[in-house]
Amino acid sequence: MSLSKRAFLKQSVLSSLAFATPWGVEASFGNKKSDNKARKRRKFTMQLNGGLIGVKADQVQLIDLAYKYGFETVAASPHYLAKLSDLELARLSEDMKRKKISFGVGNIAFQFREKEDVYRKSLTELPALAAALQRAGVTRAMTWIRSFHNELNYLQNFRQHAVRLRETAIILNDHGIRFGLEYLGPKALWTSAKYPFIHTLAELQELIAAIGQPNVGIHLDTAHWFAAGESLDTIRALTSKQVVGCDIGDALPGYEPIENQPAFQRELPAATGIIDIKGFLEALIEIGYDGFVQTEPFNEVLNQLDDEEAVSKTAAAMKKAFAFVDQ
Repeated sequence: MSLSKRAFLKQSVLSSLAFATPWGVEASFGNKKSDNKARKRRKFTMQLNGGLIGVKADQVQLIDLAYKYGFETVAASPHYLAKLSDLELARLSEDMKRKKISFGVGNIAFQFREKEDVYRKSLTELPALAAALQRAGVTRAMTWIRSFHNELNYLQNFRQHAVRLRETAIILNDHGIRFGLEYLGPKALWTSAKYPFIHTLAELQELIAAIGQPNVGIHLDTAHWFAAGESLDTIRALTSKQVVGCDIGDALPGYEPIENQPAFQRELPAATGIIDIKGFLEALIEIGYDGFVQTEPFNEVLNQLDDEEAVSKTAAAMKKAFAFVDQ
């Protein structure tokens, strides 16, 4: 999922430059008593989403890796789940229950950014994928909003997003699935084409209001929150109901001011200390956020590791970040 997202954005940025304006574990977390105390304080889970860290493991392998390295939820593949018989799904569910692992986000590739015919075709395929997630008990999905366009101005792009994401959200809502939208904050992205688009939380909330569906909310990302120059108060002003999902990661040193942070490079959580991960997670606790927290580091070194090592390093970073609030 991360790799395709990166490739899509890079290709879009490069192609638009020609037209742009000049601005153009063990299964536990350690001590069981302290773990239980921490979980009473926070309601969100530590999630493993393999595609975001270059892991190519299938659904079953991902569940095993999540169990081994102490994750609490795992991303769900609707294509895999759709192929399972009732008996096979029951066995998978029982295995996950035994390992105390549950599904978090459902990884669906939404095609709302494409030409009309491609988008319409993907929309016809969505109900079956949503049904597969619902059958497995998955209640959350997410997508990201491209923060630039070379052909549509802001208003045209806004209207198209509102229509298409409303149609998408209705299908997901019919299957009991909340739909999180992620804004992309780096200036390197939203200035890369002729027309900038949504790249702040306030702008995203305007789009969500225009979509007007009860299951649509926000997918937060520390990198985009940081790049947009937003504060902890912007998170504290939200409610748990508004936040569907969350990514955490750290920024790279040597890119001051904030707006100079690169679009396609970042670090694992709490790696550099540039982003206030502790404050961010504390704010999520304050609003009672009860979804998943995963990492999307866009880190090529991590992506080149074998699955086991990549998950191990990711787990260590996530636990380091969660230790800020698991006290």
